[in-house]
Amino acid sequence: MQPVIVADNLGIQFHRNRRRRLSIREIIFQQRMTAAGDQFWAVRNASFTVQQGEAVGLVGANGHGKSTLLKLVAGVLLPDEGTVTVDGGVAPMIELTAGFVPELSARDNIYLTAGFHGLTKAQIDDRFDEIVDFAEIRDFLDTPFRHFSSGMKVRLGFSVMTSIEEPIVLVDEVLAVGDRNFKDKCYRRMESLLSDNRTLFLVSHNEEDLRRFCTRGLYVRQGEIACDSTVHDALDLYNEDMDRKQQ
Repeated sequence: MQPVIVADNLGIQFHRNRRRRLSIREIIFQQRMTAAGDQFWAVRNASFTVQQGEAVGLVGANGHGKSTLLKLVAGVLLPDEGTVTVDGGVAPMIELTAGFVPELSARDNIYLTAGFHGLTKAQIDDRFDEIVDFAEIRDFLDTPFRHFSSGMKVRLGFSVMTSIEEPIVLVDEVLAVGDRNFKDKCYRRMESLLSDNRTLFLVSHNEEDLRRFCTRGLYVRQGEIACDSTVHDALDLYNEDMDRKQQ
């Protein structure tokens, strides 16, 4: 198999107490903005390789670096140390509606967002009906996106992002949204992507989803990878840690 994601000693540092920069002087001398003690490593010493066609689940508690690691792979965040190399296009289902313009119609947002991710107008034309029907928003195509309910927004975002056919799919909790019927449609769409030999990186607190879609698990604990094994081993270790904390 061919490696498509290679992380080498990956790390990124954040500040706990950010406050607005009030002057050019503070912008130039950034250390005045934040005390050294406020810095922490959200992800550190993360090294792993993902092969083409693998389905990897990121396991861990809230605030321990799973979504941050996903954003580093997606290129949304840049590391402070180490490197991550991604061989192939990425469909980031992280913040599904982040690229949508509230004032534009659903129709215009489909063309804008899919075009931004590399589809030509002809390709979008070919997939337009499928995107609309999957999202179930045909009666609202010319409605400004800002008038959509939160569920409609997520349905459209998921439909667009799964239509762009990138070889690497990054998913952050989005399978947990929507009603039962839409969730079933999402599951079938994810299974279809995997059957096409796509590579999947899935962040979820739903163990059933992780066990259903993933064969490998990375357990992220306090920003570091505590386990890189089967998804069952990663979940078992995570649950053991959670049980110990409750004792």
